[in-house]
Amino acid sequence: MSALLEVRDLKVHFPVYSSGLFRRVTGHVQAVDGLSFDIAPGEILGLVGESGCGKSTTGRAILRLVEPTAGQVLFDGQDVGQLSGEAMRKLRREMQIIFQDPYASLNPRMTVGDIITEPLSTHGLVSGKTEQMRRAQELMEQTGLDPRFVRRYPHEFSGGQRQRIGIARALASEPRLIVCDEPISALDVSIQAQILNLLQELARDRGLSYLFIAHDLSAIRHICDRIAVMYLGRIVEIGTYAQICDNPEHPYTQALVSAVPVPDPVKERERHRIVLTGDVPSPLNPPAGCRFHTRCHKHIESACKTDVPELKTLGDGRRAACHFVD
Repeated sequence: MSALLEVRDLKVHFPVYSSGLFRRVTGHVQAVDGLSFDIAPGEILGLVGESGCGKSTTGRAILRLVEPTAGQVLFDGQDVGQLSGEAMRKLRREMQIIFQDPYASLNPRMTVGDIITEPLSTHGLVSGKTEQMRRAQELMEQTGLDPRFVRRYPHEFSGGQRQRIGIARALASEPRLIVCDEPISALDVSIQAQILNLLQELARDRGLSYLFIAHDLSAIRHICDRIAVMYLGRIVEIGTYAQICDNPEHPYTQALVSAVPVPDPVKERERHRIVLTGDVPSPLNPPAGCRFHTRCHKHIESACKTDVPELKTLGDGRRAACHFVD
């Protein structure tokens, strides 16, 4: 089966300017630096990593909410970077996003009905205000909201309900790919489970593909078909849920998995924890060689500090970027 989304050597570098009257570029923040992955139709790919590693920038670059510096994004065979005007507008119907903060991503001056029906008007999918409101109520019901509240404003809803509004808005244009940009991180733990179950149900019923961005591996391990682990702008390991969570190969992935709590207190006491030392290096001046070597418990002086590890395919089909795996 051909991929729905193909990302090839994607880079997003933000210029840093000097202060003063004559501003000049003094460096670049390498937020995303050479990402490559595919998402198949109906697949959920999780993108995990620490805060600041470039996950959200990746999602926004795919949708061209920020312009990539280099690389290619192919959606159903179309080069997204080469599209403009009406062609890009039509493609946006197929690719939507659910934002992280349900309090900041909804216009407080618009009713819920107007928020959900805005994509319908923009793309000319449903004509007539009455029919649009009927469709908004259908979407509210499908996402677990009371359709009688269609004329209420966002401030009248809780955080979890606001995120359901954001999901309904993303579904309105009937997309095939949704970028879920940490959609549960701002919610209470009990609400997180409800939103995850809803997203999983919608993906199954509608055949949706997700790029599911998160920093908490434990929260998404059961919803994703595959998981890509990101560190400082690059993918260090990508594989199936079982490969990543049950038998991680890359030292950084091993550290992330070891931090996931285990409900059995006996196993929790007996298992080995990997505690990373130091801070994440600045993407303005990332380390040479393997970017993880400054915090890695396995690194050696020669290869790790000078040679960039290739994201190579291992025997079980996963890919990992480390000098110690083969």
